[in-house]
Amino acid sequence: MRAIVSIQGKQYEVEEGRYVLVDRVQADENAEVVLDNVLMVSAGEHSIIGAPFIEGATVKTTVRRHGKGPKVLVYKMRRKKGYRRKNGHRQEFTELQVTMLDFPGKDAIASQVKPTEEKQESKKAPKAQQPKAEKKAAPKKEKVEVTAQMPEPPQAPEETSAAE
Repeated sequence: MRAIVSIQGKQYEVEEGRYVLVDRVQADENAEVVLDNVLMVSAGEHSIIGAPFIEGATVKTTVRRHGKGPKVLVYKMRRKKGYRRKNGHRQEFTELQVTMLDFPGKDAIASQVKPTEEKQESKKAPKAQQPKAEKKAAPKKEKVEVTAQMPEPPQAPEETSAAE
């Protein structure tokens, strides 16, 4: 199951068991953070869309770590004026581990999704057991020898002297 969650004004797609990098959240490491601004939940072909949020839907996450992103250089310059400013910036982030997606009607949708996943797995198994078809060799092309003779270039007329 997947969900789209709004965290500090930005939207993130989350999935159970995965982690997501978000802007710095004021929480200690290994603390549980509950996100209740769930915009959409999808499970297989079923989806629930909020207006703007889904009532009673929550995403439970655990803070894995805090850190800083890569350094970004900010360079300002006005040509011909001698104005140059160089700044560096590292954006702080929090890594959240998604532990559970909870929303109204989860049990009903989960029971409908599991049989379809089993069907997809059973379809894949027979294909792996079938032998591969043999490829036929392409017919060989005949070699044709071309023996063309170049025509001789025209010869210049012989010069005759006028004194003779």
